[in-house]
Amino acid sequence: MQAFTTLTGVAAPLPIADVDTDKIIPARFLKTVKRSGLGVHLFYTLRFDKDGRERPDFVLNTEPYRHAEILIALENFGCGSSREHAPWALLDFGIRCVIAPGFADIFYNNCFKNGVLPIRLPRDVCDRLMDDARMGGNARLTVDLARQVVVRPNGEEVGFDIDPFRKHLLLNGLDDIGQTLQHATSIGTYETKRGTEQSWLPPVHVG
Repeated sequence: MQAFTTLTGVAAPLPIADVDTDKIIPARFLKTVKRSGLGVHLFYTLRFDKDGRERPDFVLNTEPYRHAEILIALENFGCGSSREHAPWALLDFGIRCVIAPGFADIFYNNCFKNGVLPIRLPRDVCDRLMDDARMGGNARLTVDLARQVVVRPNGEEVGFDIDPFRKHLLLNGLDDIGQTLQHATSIGTYETKRGTEQSWLPPVHVG
């Protein structure tokens, strides 16, 4: 998993509350277990009409937001059914941070497992960041995870809270497998001892 340290990029405003996971990535695109190639389907029903043509008024179909790395949304982002494809699609499109007043719990947890940083901020702050984002490519936001601040184009710093352990995982690019592999030596030692003392058991390999 790619580490998340400091990100400076274009922020796209999405002033819609209760964006569910089917809006983020429709169920018909969940036939793959690969994490790549899903970005083209991100917000599909919002980005494209029934004939597959781009809707010219949707933010991610306009410049500079086609290259957005940060998304500013409203309450209850990521609600609905559980699907890890939702953060996969965001990440594959290029969005590494979502800022909103609140997130659905499962989506929030899945973001951390896939290198996407979800930031909870009060609605009035999100509204100000939304206004910043509407200024376009010359008004980029900076997200500094180590310092736990979002830096607005005017230089104002907005602090945010994050669980220390999740912060550590993102800063070091550790998903569940990465965490396990950190203990590969200890696990290997244990398995060697286990193989000697309980030789009738099948071996277990890590790495």
